[in-house]
Amino acid sequence: MKKIALVFAIVMMATTVQSQEIKSVKINDLVKIIDTSSVPLVVNFWASWCAPCIKEIPWFEKSVAAFKDQKVQLLLVSLDFAEDYPKGIADFAKKNNYQSKIVWLNETNADEFCPKIDEKWDGAIPVTLMVNKKRQYRQFYAQQLPEQRLILELQKLVGQ
Repeated sequence: MKKIALVFAIVMMATTVQSQEIKSVKINDLVKIIDTSSVPLVVNFWASWCAPCIKEIPWFEKSVAAFKDQKVQLLLVSLDFAEDYPKGIADFAKKNNYQSKIVWLNETNADEFCPKIDEKWDGAIPVTLMVNKKRQYRQFYAQQLPEQRLILELQKLVGQ
C-alpha cells in the first residue's frame, strides 16, 4: 500500500510541475512587471491561433535559455480569447511543452493597451519587447524574430 501511495505522490508531483498556473493580468499590471524587472526581460506577445507566434516560441525558449548566465527571463503574454482562459491556454502550453512563465492579458481594447507597451504597436502579433533596466535598453520588435536574428537581439539586450 505504501508503494502505491508513493507512486501516486510522484505522479501528482510530476503533473503539477508540467502544468503551470497562468495568471490573468491587466495592462497596468503587465507594465509594472516590465518596469520593475531587475533582470533583462524578453516579453513576447502571442496567441495559440497565431501560426507565426507558435513558430517562434521554441526559438525564444531555446535562445533565452542560452543566456541564463546573464539572467535573461522570458515572459510569454497570451492574447488568446477569454473563453480560452485559463484551461485552453494551459492545455496548449502543456501540449507544446512551453517552459516559460505565461500570463494572459485580460484586455479587449487594443487601442488602449498597445500604446502602453509601445506607441508603434498596431495590435498585430507576434511582437516582442526587450528591456534591460540596468543598461537603459528598451527595444520593440513588431514582427516575428527568426532564430538567428533573435540571438543577435539578445546579445544587444545583455550588452555583448
